[in-house]
Amino acid sequence: MWKQRATWAAIVIAAVLVVTAMGSVWLWQDRPSLDATGWHAPPEATENPASVTATWLGVTTLLFDDGETQILIDGFFSRPSLADTILARAVVNDAAVINFALHEYSMRRIAAIIPVHSHFHHAMDIGAIAKRTSASVLGSESTANIARGAGVQDDQIVISDETQVYEFGEFKVRILPSRHAPIGWRGNPPLPGTIDEPLELPQPISAWREGGSYTIVIEHPQGTALVQGSAGFVDGLIDDVSADVVMLGVGGLTTLDEDYAEQYWQAFVTATGASSVYPIHFDDYTKPFGVIVPGPKTFGDLEKTARWFNTFRERWDQDVRIYLPEFGKPIALYAQPSSST
Repeated sequence: MWKQRATWAAIVIAAVLVVTAMGSVWLWQDRPSLDATGWHAPPEATENPASVTATWLGVTTLLFDDGETQILIDGFFSRPSLADTILARAVVNDAAVINFALHEYSMRRIAAIIPVHSHFHHAMDIGAIAKRTSASVLGSESTANIARGAGVQDDQIVISDETQVYEFGEFKVRILPSRHAPIGWRGNPPLPGTIDEPLELPQPISAWREGGSYTIVIEHPQGTALVQGSAGFVDGLIDDVSADVVMLGVGGLTTLDEDYAEQYWQAFVTATGASSVYPIHFDDYTKPFGVIVPGPKTFGDLEKTARWFNTFRERWDQDVRIYLPEFGKPIALYAQPSSST
């Protein structure tokens, strides 16, 4: 009798595992459509070559360029696979992809590399990039330990101070302590904590802890851009900030509720008086560099985000334009849009 029960128990367990696996595959493949957002493409730099540009390179990697100086937000080019993540395999920087990205997008004048926080899909490559470019690395002590682990020189590493304004050419940068989207266990960020020693590779992706999240304000004589890489906010943090352009991380936003999302919108769009909004961090960062596929709906539904943002715009900021950035295409940040946009 006990053998029969054990057999049935094994069959039930196997069936549950099969159903769970099939459900997981379905959820992973159920993805929103970029076209369904209804958002326009942004003004291209070719229409106004003298404009300050920003080039989106996936997730929250953004290259700001005024023709003289470049500021790189994040710089995530190595792309550990889904299997690397699930199996907790140790990973290293992908030197070939990093070299390709730096060459392909003419990153020859990078003055500063500024991660929005220290998770792997934001800060994994900062050390490798800094060593190739001699750019300064600005961020938390955790960010500094990523750079140190890669062998970056001490005089290139700067621990950010919210009271300081950092000047790079005509750019002025403020790095303000903020919050990660509360999408982890009990409202915490995923992989919380700090990186307390130089992070030498290879390491599993869990080694890159959040280390503190930032709102980055980038001023230029042509205009001001604000980058919020993760969908968290601190009330009153940017009461003194006016911005023309806001780049909003939306990863995981729809796993929270619409009321939270509306507060997020108001904290960064309504409060700053921005005229343009660019959603970022909506793509699947387990895909190879340059492959833009929205993340699965279960982790953040871009179509729902679009419906929410369109509602918030109509309710609070009717003159705001929402643009969907296109990978690798420089955006004329402060150009006036054409009448058809």
